[in-house]
Amino acid sequence: MDHIYVFVTLLLVLILFIWGKFRYDLVALFALMVLVMVGAIPSEKAFSGFAHPAVITVAVVLIIGKALDNSGVIDALGKWISRVGSNLTLQLLALTLLVAVTSAFMNNVGALAILMPVTLNLARKSGNPPSHLLMPLAFGSLFGGMTTLIGTPPNIIIASLRAKASGEPFDMFDFTPVGIGLSLLGILFLSLIGWRLLPKRSGQKSKAESFRIDDYITELEVVTESKLHGISLGELYKKSKADIQVLGLVRENKRMHAPNVDEVLLNGDIIILESDTDALKTFVDDTGLKLVGDRKFRKDATDSENVVITEAVVMATSALIGQTTAGMRMRSRYGVNLLAVSRKQKRIHNRLDHVTFRAGDVLMLQGRSQTIDESIRAMGCLPLAERGLRIGFQKNIAVSISVFAVSIALVISGILPVHIAFTLAAGAMILFGILPLKELYTSIDWPVIILLGAMLPVGEALETSGGAAILAEHILHAANAIPAWAILGLLLTVTMLLSGIINNAATVVLMAPIAIGVAHGLNASIDPFLMAIAVGASSSFLTPIAHQSNTLVMGPGGYQFSDYLRLGLPLTILVIAVAIPLILFFWPV
Repeated sequence: MDHIYVFVTLLLVLILFIWGKFRYDLVALFALMVLVMVGAIPSEKAFSGFAHPAVITVAVVLIIGKALDNSGVIDALGKWISRVGSNLTLQLLALTLLVAVTSAFMNNVGALAILMPVTLNLARKSGNPPSHLLMPLAFGSLFGGMTTLIGTPPNIIIASLRAKASGEPFDMFDFTPVGIGLSLLGILFLSLIGWRLLPKRSGQKSKAESFRIDDYITELEVVTESKLHGISLGELYKKSKADIQVLGLVRENKRMHAPNVDEVLLNGDIIILESDTDALKTFVDDTGLKLVGDRKFRKDATDSENVVITEAVVMATSALIGQTTAGMRMRSRYGVNLLAVSRKQKRIHNRLDHVTFRAGDVLMLQGRSQTIDESIRAMGCLPLAERGLRIGFQKNIAVSISVFAVSIALVISGILPVHIAFTLAAGAMILFGILPLKELYTSIDWPVIILLGAMLPVGEALETSGGAAILAEHILHAANAIPAWAILGLLLTVTMLLSGIINNAATVVLMAPIAIGVAHGLNASIDPFLMAIAVGASSSFLTPIAHQSNTLVMGPGGYQFSDYLRLGLPLTILVIAVAIPLILFFWPV
């Protein structure tokens, strides 16, 4: 009866996934518990999935992705992308190619999350609708994920299942020949034709954009490291394309209002400027100027290394009202640095430390992560939506990419398995200070980890109960009348359809044992059949719930459920038509 219990449970899980009323991780745990209670999964193996190398690998890939984001890689990518101009086809070529390459070496959801802000900013500046850019970007991340072992969780699971079936896992670049062919074709389709199938929509505002903050007034100091000594204010604008306005210049405690553009900057000069947060970050990165309010915290103080920047609004009952930064001694009393002030519809004329606070002022504050929330409450302020501001932070692009490259080399050379090499890389990112320790666990998408850990024993139960063999037997009956390439096409199509309604990692866990059973029944190599499952699981184009990448762009792109079919269906047919000959060429039956 075990296989019947497994089939009924999987059918119920499928219905719950489609219904979408309950979170997919809770549904996976429900399936696991049901099969344990009916005896289809031994109780001692109930949580064995959480020790699986695939689960560990997915977790550490998410950690590494967050570290690469913190290191400044996203800023470098944004600058590179902005050079392509306003032509939509060129933008899509650059974005989808970049997200595909990035997704090949980190989790595709993480790659998409890094490039989404860049894409939205590019759409805003060029006037192109976000709906024409975001879905192709999401699909580009899926194509990139299918090109390497670590690009997407299904590939990691497929490799581990191959190791169990034949003794050898797939290597780092075994997925590459088929994956690159499909990726190049998909990128060309998305950039030249695909976006024309999508409607023009502006999308929903993100939480960070849901409130309006007038431009901040802040002060930047010319320091030796900035190498701006001796250049004029007019030349300063050429150093950065950021949208900023210089309001004044302070030299030897004397302020020049509306200084001439020919005024030459000297070390120690303080520039007073007005800008929004994005422009301020870009300007600081481009020029190397130092935020005047950015002062070092005591090294022996608790959590002194984990410094964050946040925004807070001065409430009507705040103790700050009528006071100045200097008068309140904000740093010594509250343990925070004031970096900038925004006052709605009014220009601030005083120096930053002499601004008299009013109700409604928005403050950009710097402080220790462990105490800044308490400090904001103590000042009678209300913290605004978290926007992850990182202005004036030291970049570690070279270090982070070096650590990542070493871990990749260890995997390629066979010295270490992927889950060990990447765990070491994540630890190195923390030791080098690229990723604060407090962000270690928050960077992991825990629902995905729970889903994987719960569904792996369920998938194993499908095999041990004989359910996979029964399904494989039915497909083998069809194999008597159709050739091997058609069997591959059938497995690929079924996997793609399943991945449209349930998580692709769960789809692989269910379909891979069936593919192995079919291969054994045909006395054929299991490799082409597993590759078909891998491609099908990564080709989740049909629905917004098919993959996290699809869900991630739904709100910002303003998409409806049917929009995914408009672009996803022709793309799915294209992948099926091209994937079968590619698989058979590189992985003969």
